[in-house]
Amino acid sequence: MLAKPQEVVKGVSMPVWPVLYRGADPFGQAVVPEMSSVEACRLLCRAKKEGLITHTSFHDDDLIPWDPNALMDVAADPKCKAAETLQEIKAILDEAGLKVNTATCNLHANPLFRRGGLTNPDPKIRELARFKVERTLYIGNMLGAKYFTYWVARDGFEVAWKVSWEEVYGWIIDALNHVYQYIQANHFAYTGGTIEPKPNEPRGHMFIPTAGHAVGLIAALEMPSFWGVNPELRQHEAMTLLDPITCLAYLLSLKKLFFLHFGNQINGQFDNDFVPFTGPEGEKETIQMFWLLQQFGWQGVIEFDCHAFRCELDPVHPLENKMQFIINCRQALDMALQIAERAKTDNLPEGESAADLAMAKRLYGLPE
Repeated sequence: MLAKPQEVVKGVSMPVWPVLYRGADPFGQAVVPEMSSVEACRLLCRAKKEGLITHTSFHDDDLIPWDPNALMDVAADPKCKAAETLQEIKAILDEAGLKVNTATCNLHANPLFRRGGLTNPDPKIRELARFKVERTLYIGNMLGAKYFTYWVARDGFEVAWKVSWEEVYGWIIDALNHVYQYIQANHFAYTGGTIEPKPNEPRGHMFIPTAGHAVGLIAALEMPSFWGVNPELRQHEAMTLLDPITCLAYLLSLKKLFFLHFGNQINGQFDNDFVPFTGPEGEKETIQMFWLLQQFGWQGVIEFDCHAFRCELDPVHPLENKMQFIINCRQALDMALQIAERAKTDNLPEGESAADLAMAKRLYGLPE
């Protein structure tokens, strides 16, 4: 049986996108068959029933396709196919009591956004991105999302000479201010918005690469109290050899950690998005992350942002395969919480090396 989450965790979220993951990568095609958004939500509701998760999240395109020629289809026509699919998904989630943590606008997949979404140098594409964000806000409100999340997506660059540096951050500020204004004008029920920074990928560099950059930009927004950060740890910090502990302590100290995306990473690589605790490294930092959350008394939603190993995906039994992936994620979270409970800092030796070794004995249950 899985352990009950410790006090630090007030919700466990598995988004739609990891369940839809088919195993395609730059070197190989998809391994498992395509799954509809309705099927994915039914699987997530099964996970909810089995006590594995309490929440889910989505990109707008995870649930329904987007047609740039029909910008507000679901709001304008409640009988269109996309709106009917959303109504079906809402009924499935409501029946299971599966809450929605966050709605994110997909500004990375469509070729129209290949030079960016909110920072695209073409004003017509920036306007299109803004309309797509409005549509996502409508969808999220319909499904009861708590947050709107701006993941930096393709808002970045490869060639600095081609960036309108005197304008680009103003474009982001204007777009995020518009998110808040649109929510208020429509009386949507979001409690906040978040920025998810990333140092690189899919672009060579991102305009908001770290949590520090995100907090600095939030200070320039119309309503800074509405906005926080959801870092992806260990992945995004470890991609450029930054420390997840410093990131978390910084956000916790400033009360800007709204929720946490959780997975694992090989330091210095592309975004691995491993299941937590899996892969060749990261155990110590993962435990320290949850020890730190306990020290600050933080309570919030832990959201998995990872996927199954491509080599483990099973084209014959994909549903059970993906359920096992959810189980693996939840077991990893429980392990992290349980081991972090052992991290007592009292009576540690004076020297830092000796203290670190003594803590390792406590964590691994060895005699001190």
